[in-house]
Amino acid sequence: MKINMDDLYQKARQAADAAYAPYSHFRVGAALLAEDGTVFTGCNVENRSYGLTICAERGAVMKAVSSGCRSFVALAIATPDSNYPVGPCGACRQVLSEFMESTAPVRFAGSGSEVVNTTVGELYPYDSLHELATNM
Repeated sequence: MKINMDDLYQKARQAADAAYAPYSHFRVGAALLAEDGTVFTGCNVENRSYGLTICAERGAVMKAVSSGCRSFVALAIATPDSNYPVGPCGACRQVLSEFMESTAPVRFAGSGSEVVNTTVGELYPYDSLHELATNM
């Protein structure tokens, strides 16, 4: 499957428009490409109790899993309220590593011109889940 990261990023950017961010005013959108070509989007949904906030990336994963999809090949993240790229938080990196190969491409960008193109493995280099499976 050919992955068009530009298109995937545009879907993440559109998803950010739906974010509920009344406290931080920091919208995030994510677009997750499934193995079958389906794109699942998510946006951050804040809560005044910050621990209950759901990140865009995890929102996209939960949406996909609840739709029966569990294997993803690429991710794009948009943070339009930042002038620089903001990568996924640690919790999101952990969840993404559960469902994506370490070689899966990840793109993230803010409103500026800088774009980060990386992989799940570069974001989360010491993934014990995959290390344990390899060494068993």
